[in-house]
Amino acid sequence: MRRVAVTGLGAITALGPDAASLWSAVSAGRCSIARHTGLPPPGPATAMLAAIPEFDATAHFDRRQLLMLDRATRFALVAAREAMAGVDLAAHDRTRCGAILGATMGQTTLEDSYRALYAEAAPRLPPLTVPRVMPNAPASQVAMAFGLQGACFATASACASATHAIGLAGQMVRAGLLDLAVTGGADASLTPGYLRAWEALRVLSPDGCRPFSRDRNGLVLGEGAGVLVLEAWDLAVARGATILGEFLGFGMSADAGDLTAPSSDGAARAMRAALDDARLQPAQIGYVNAHGTATRLNDRTEAAALREVFAGHLPALPVSSTKSMHGHCLAAAGGVEAVVTLQALRHRLLPPTIGRTEPDPDCALDCVAEGARPARVACALSNSFAFGGLNAVLAFGAAA
Repeated sequence: MRRVAVTGLGAITALGPDAASLWSAVSAGRCSIARHTGLPPPGPATAMLAAIPEFDATAHFDRRQLLMLDRATRFALVAAREAMAGVDLAAHDRTRCGAILGATMGQTTLEDSYRALYAEAAPRLPPLTVPRVMPNAPASQVAMAFGLQGACFATASACASATHAIGLAGQMVRAGLLDLAVTGGADASLTPGYLRAWEALRVLSPDGCRPFSRDRNGLVLGEGAGVLVLEAWDLAVARGATILGEFLGFGMSADAGDLTAPSSDGAARAMRAALDDARLQPAQIGYVNAHGTATRLNDRTEAAALREVFAGHLPALPVSSTKSMHGHCLAAAGGVEAVVTLQALRHRLLPPTIGRTEPDPDCALDCVAEGARPARVACALSNSFAFGGLNAVLAFGAAA
């Protein structure tokens, strides 16, 4: 089994157009969540969102490319380009390089198509509608952009999709099935119809995202992409790559219970599996990037799972939710948060949970609520827990 290096990071979120701006904003405790009004019908009249402002796709793609790319895939490619900027593919056999990304429907394309068909009585839809919408479009487009001829597929597990993708990619590199993997996730689902669907679930906050706060009242949707490059450690060293961190392990589980209500047992089993895979003890973890959606049930359940896994170590364990700043990026969430977690290890600075007004006794955690905290951490976890009872946890280490 080989060591797995992280040799590239890329991101685009409401906090900025790249991984550096994401980290700068998160470490400063800056929030991108804002109230949006005048949303086109059938969307809600107003909604709290973490939307990417003024994304000019023509600055990144030519007209022919744009015809083939949904907004989510555009985000994936922008983040992948950044992550791959320092990678010399000439040092690799491209048949052993892959693209494994979280699955996401081309929601913008899908909604535009339905509007054209049903509201505007369009006689036909654009011929590339299906290739734009297919859930594997981001992974396929990334593979084509870089000529990656190894494993290429999408993982579908709702809000854990990107975390499952990174975990599987890391295991494949570690096992020698791939030498390099571009992995993570993208999402662009802030469309009128999809917002209505989330509104119907009654989990959206009317005034902001406050994870682990006693007065939390729901999540805030975001959009964007987070992408990592995972590479066999020895090969990365041989080509003189800058190593940004280390993939240590991956754990996953299924609650096999309720479709929308999370289970602390399932979350705890996934965290334990990640620790076991990484050959780590709970006391060796110095930071957890929590799923932390700011819904009443999720935060309470995650806190209970953390107590179960970390027991006496928990009071000394910083646990923050950066969704309080970049929103819940759905299929991209695990990718964005993995990028943040690795930057926290690299910069020796733990990002805060912002917006907490009052501690919740049911969520008795060190939420780093006072602002970013300097800390030299060797190992960290990044949690993702999705509808359907699907749990995925990544373990990362600081670059040695």
